[in-house]
This record gives sequence, structure tokens and C-alpha cells, in this order.
Amino acid sequence: MLEIKGIHKTFFPETPNQVRALRGVDLQIDPGSWVNVIGTNGSGKSTLLNAVAGAFRLDQGKILLDGHDITNWPEHRRAKLIGRVFQDPFSGTAPSMTIAENLALAARRGKFRGLGFALKSKWRDELRDRVAAMGLGLEDKIDKPMDTLSGGQRQSITLLMAGLVRPALLLLDEHTAALDPKSADKIIQLTETFISEHRLTTIMVTHSMDQAANFGDRVVMMHRGAIRHDISGLAKHRLRAADLISKFDEIRRSDLLDESAAEMLRSQYV
Repeated sequence: MLEIKGIHKTFFPETPNQVRALRGVDLQIDPGSWVNVIGTNGSGKSTLLNAVAGAFRLDQGKILLDGHDITNWPEHRRAKLIGRVFQDPFSGTAPSMTIAENLALAARRGKFRGLGFALKSKWRDELRDRVAAMGLGLEDKIDKPMDTLSGGQRQSITLLMAGLVRPALLLLDEHTAALDPKSADKIIQLTETFISEHRLTTIMVTHSMDQAANFGDRVVMMHRGAIRHDISGLAKHRLRAADLISKFDEIRRSDLLDESAAEMLRSQYV
């Protein structure tokens, strides 16, 4: 289980560039749940993911994962519990190393990383089988360097790497955004199969309303560093992309009204 309790983060405090990125976010995610996080640019969705991953120290609040208080854990220590796939297909891997070597490193996440043991014959066969199970025809290319793969192929291997040692939490950071539509569709379908087979607790940040509506069992909509909507159960089952777009429009209209009211108040005291 993941518990996020009242987390706050302000970047560049008390400067002209101050950004209140997270404003008291509370979120609890049950084991095996797949939560999609959406929001406009600057809404705090990626900051939330980075907070869980340990990319920076929080100003306030707590994060608990799998029975551990990880609030003050450094990022490398959290890697024992967290698997992550980034937006850029070339992030999170060693481009000049082979598919097999990258997978071997991922299998040693949080442990001493010695390739000599990891790439023994029996283990290589298991890696080949895991790659073959993805159905992409890459099992005969495991000795090829990662930088010889297409973006979609590389992202599929990165997904496998993130879940190779079953993590307590899988973080997907707009992992289809940099791909062409055909590759993106393939990767999201592969993602669904992968999460379902391994029953992974997952947070997926996405800019795609179709993905948010059609995959996972919960949608969290963020705005200005706070959660504005949290949709699950039957409401999530009935959810359509158009419904999410309507909710975004409501938030924008509310912002305009709030700004107009503030301007009126300011004008009264000029």
C-alpha cells in the first residue's frame, strides 16, 4: 500500500520564481490498484511522481510504502521498492550495453551489481524467455545494444526492466508520450497485460485522456498542486475521455471566475 500524507513542495521559495508545486496532497493507493494521474502543465502530476520516487526532499508531509516510511529515503534506496519507466525511451537504460546486460542490471536493482553472475547461461535463457513472452520478436536480439532498438522496442524493454523484480510500486511517467501513435498503442496494451499478470500497484502519469479513461481502475486529476477529482469504482468504469475534458473545462472556468473576483477586489482598494 502507498500512503501519501499532506505532502508540500515549493521550488525556489521566497524568490520571483517561486512555484508551489504540491499543496497538501493526500493519496492512498491499495495494493494492485492502477491509478492514472492527469492534469495540465504545471498541475503537479509529474512533481507528485518525483516526490514518490525521491527526486527531492519534501517541505512537509509523509510517504509510506509497503510498510516503510520512505519520506527521508534517498532515491537509490527507494529503487529497491519502486520500478519506473520514463517518458524518454532512452532514459533509464545504458544505451551501449546489450538488452541482456540491461535486464541483468535491472534484476540486481537494490543489490550489488555484478554482471558475471547475472549473465550465466541459465539466467540468459530466463531473460530470453521473458523477452519472448512480450511478443515483440526481440528474444533473438538480446545481445544487441539498446541503442539499436526503435523507441517503442526500447520502451517495451524498459517496462520489462521496471517489473523484472516485482516492485512494490510501478511508476509510469508519460511513458508513451514520445512515441508515434502505433507504438504508443502497442506499449499501452503491453503495459495493461504486464500490470495485470504481475498484479502491480501502479501510478501512471499521462496526458492522454483516452488512456486515463480506458485503462486502470482510478483517475486522479490534479490542478495547481492539489487533487481536484478522484474517480474510482463504477464512476471510473463509466468514465469516457469526453467526461475528463469537461472536468478540465470546469476547472478552467472556475479559475477565470476566481481571477475575475480577485481583480475586482484589488480594484476596490487601488
